[in-house]
Amino acid sequence: MRSRTLAALLAASAALTWAPTAQAAETPVVSTADVLPHLQEFQRIADRNGGNRAHGTRGYQESLDYVKERLDAAGFPTSVEEFEHDGAKGYNLIADWPGGDEDQVVLLGAHLDSVPAGPGISDNATGSAAILATALAVSEAHLVPAKHLRFAWWGAEEPGLIGSAKYVAARTPRELAKIAVYLNFDMTGSKGDRQWLVIHAGAPATDVFERHFADQGIPTFDIGVGGSDHESFDAAGVPVSGFTNGIGACIHDACDTIDNVDPEAEVISTNAIIQAVWSVAGA
Repeated sequence: MRSRTLAALLAASAALTWAPTAQAAETPVVSTADVLPHLQEFQRIADRNGGNRAHGTRGYQESLDYVKERLDAAGFPTSVEEFEHDGAKGYNLIADWPGGDEDQVVLLGAHLDSVPAGPGISDNATGSAAILATALAVSEAHLVPAKHLRFAWWGAEEPGLIGSAKYVAARTPRELAKIAVYLNFDMTGSKGDRQWLVIHAGAPATDVFERHFADQGIPTFDIGVGGSDHESFDAAGVPVSGFTNGIGACIHDACDTIDNVDPEAEVISTNAIIQAVWSVAGA
């Protein structure tokens, strides 16, 4: 996540008519064993590549390869979109789950890159691992969604939301209009206060997160658009939501290692994302 103050203002309600579709009989629940191995692998990748997974580095490429291999094995058609930034090649990884109404796309995203100063495990291996675990849960459950599910891992967020902005710019107005909602997850396992910050920008999907956290007795705080890749979609008129559980210690520093992650918080976040997928995309 880029360092900036997160606005706490609610955006005007979007004109999109929304109602969550029927959920599957049982929504999966993941545990630490489902998410921690991904974080451990991102740490190992950073360790053998100069201590980071930044844009334009081998560490980023290996991070992308790791995620893609698991998605391919789980039955996701994947694609890698290349772009150029600051003299280096960058890559977005896109994975589409087969089925669902392609005129109503539920797109989940997280940035995969770190800053050059550190491995970026809280920021943002946690968000990347959370949506990877969610995608694998979709595959394991053989989910047949009503809406089309798409997952994205963005490159070059840290230099300025470059990967997501490139993705949006490459889409036609018709393609963007098919995205019913974009859900962003940046820092989902931070240590510290147990208060989840939910993005309020007018997307009715936001209510799904609020209800889920309320049912779990977890306090939330409303934030507006700002600070991560959902800005790119909001600027193009796409409804956005998502959450973070806050900026922890060691942000953008060498100490943002796996020791900077709260595994329980990461599991809470991942299960909230899974709940949203089952509710919003339907079955």
